[in-house]
Amino acid sequence: MVSLTRRRALALIGALVAAPRQGRAAEPPMRAIPATGERLPVIGLGTWQVLDVPAAGAEFDAAEAAVRSFLGSGGRLIDTSPMYARAEERVGDILARLRPRLPAFLATKIWTRGAAAGLQQLADSRRLLRVRTLDLVQVHNLLDLDAHLATLRAAKEEGSVRYVGVTHYLASAHAELERVIRREKPDFLQINYSLAEPEAGGRLLPAARDLGVAVLVNRPFTKGAMIDRAAGKALPPVAMELGCRTAAQLFIKWVLADPAVTVILTGTRNPRHAAENLEGASGAVPTAAQRAAISRWFGAL
Repeated sequence: MVSLTRRRALALIGALVAAPRQGRAAEPPMRAIPATGERLPVIGLGTWQVLDVPAAGAEFDAAEAAVRSFLGSGGRLIDTSPMYARAEERVGDILARLRPRLPAFLATKIWTRGAAAGLQQLADSRRLLRVRTLDLVQVHNLLDLDAHLATLRAAKEEGSVRYVGVTHYLASAHAELERVIRREKPDFLQINYSLAEPEAGGRLLPAARDLGVAVLVNRPFTKGAMIDRAAGKALPPVAMELGCRTAAQLFIKWVLADPAVTVILTGTRNPRHAAENLEGASGAVPTAAQRAAISRWFGAL
């Protein structure tokens, strides 16, 4: 029998108290959807390429582990699309296996021409994602906008869609997107925004904030190019000030400094990265001076 000294016993008790409880992740920062006040964690999971995997095998196992890590770390919003090949179906498969305590917030898109084709895509998305009601459906890249907005507003009225949005991923579309959100006032706007693609911060994001339109940010790392650019480089002093351990976390902080941003979509099939992205959103949002320091560091890479 091993005898513990009083000092050793107290040290062990202190370590147990300080240690995080297994299986209970800290709640990530939340932001509200302006249209309703519903709150969402500020990091979402994008599925382009990363969840376009077979229904079984190593890639599926990695995708399932990433989704489990994302949800277990407090994430909720998963963004997908019919144009992402098998991603919608895999999201449905994985969520059916994981059965999360808090349902995922499922966002998908319509990306086709013609009202009839849009209705079929909407029905297919509900079937593949295994839900009766989709949380958010977006007109992707503004394709056949008027026809699909009419479809989605009717679906919202009948209760099969909760929120309606519009998307694009190119700065060249920002002017048209601004005209669309001013005219149509959708619940959500999804657009590219990052240190490498900051254009949306000029007019589009302020317009969305003024109009009460929630903003999903895609391409926060410009498809990984920003991560590659920072690889092997020392982080700036501002990273320590903000509690960032990786370049990705620093890039996330920069985007979150814009108050118009509701959720940042980060795509990964790596469980560690999924958890780190949510961790990177916690803590203080950069001040204007800290944001400028991040920009100067990135510009010098």
